[in-house]
Amino acid sequence: MNKKLIINCDDFGQSPPMNQAIKHLLEEEKVSSATIMAVAPGFEEAAAWCSRRQQRNVGLHLTMTSEFEALRWGSLTGEVSLHDESGHQYRTVKEFELGAQTKAVLKEIDAQYERVKQSGIVISHVDNHMGSLYGMETGRSLLPQTLWKISRWGLPSRFFRYIHAEDPLLASLKNIERPVALGAGLADTFGVPIPDYLLSHPFGVEEGETYESFKRSIIAKLYSLPDGVSETYIHPGIDDPWMQANIPHWSKRVWEYKLPFDDDFTYALCDAKVEMTNYRYVQEQLKRPRLRSAGRLLKKLISS
Repeated sequence: MNKKLIINCDDFGQSPPMNQAIKHLLEEEKVSSATIMAVAPGFEEAAAWCSRRQQRNVGLHLTMTSEFEALRWGSLTGEVSLHDESGHQYRTVKEFELGAQTKAVLKEIDAQYERVKQSGIVISHVDNHMGSLYGMETGRSLLPQTLWKISRWGLPSRFFRYIHAEDPLLASLKNIERPVALGAGLADTFGVPIPDYLLSHPFGVEEGETYESFKRSIIAKLYSLPDGVSETYIHPGIDDPWMQANIPHWSKRVWEYKLPFDDDFTYALCDAKVEMTNYRYVQEQLKRPRLRSAGRLLKKLISS
């Protein structure tokens, strides 16, 4: 298999400055897709645009956390265990994992799916804001329940099959190989198509980092992309005075908006022989046989 890349814009609907950037990138077909936050203040604007255009590459960004001090939101269901003392969703994944009741989380997942569906969006795939459902902080994973719901909706998921040895975040996590293998096995057993790899890069501006050094780092990733289908995510936003003043690392958001339009990035995609693709390809080509997958998953569980 050759090298295929999905570039997904996370956090569609977070705010008007992010909406403006993501709409532009989707209009110009500079990215593969976006995922929308049903709970965020810019949701209605983003959803109306998608519905009007019949945009078919927008997925659901399941959101259980609200991390920015100056831009908070609550759940759709209003379940008490999903909120901190201020009445908003938790700021951190750890707080969410420790405080949220499973029944309330599953009710909220359904509510977010229904809100996006009712807005007229044909949902292309599902992912999760800040990885809050994966148990990364305390080991309390809600991935099985989430994958089961995604299977009932008949959609692909961002959850991934392998860890790229050069990924700065995932490759640094200890003992992650087995949970990833079990999660991928569960996705296959439920009939949820997933990409091969998820590639990360730092959310914030690194010490001494500039747009040029950021661009070089992303272009370098293109030349070392593994065979198969990889997804990487960006959080693009336009240059906005209020966001610059109130949202940490907003300049990185502006860089991520600028990068897909950069001629050097476009050239590198071609030169590195990387083919842009999307979740329609994942849905049509990457689904595994369920019965055989269940057998392999059972063997993995027995061997533990």
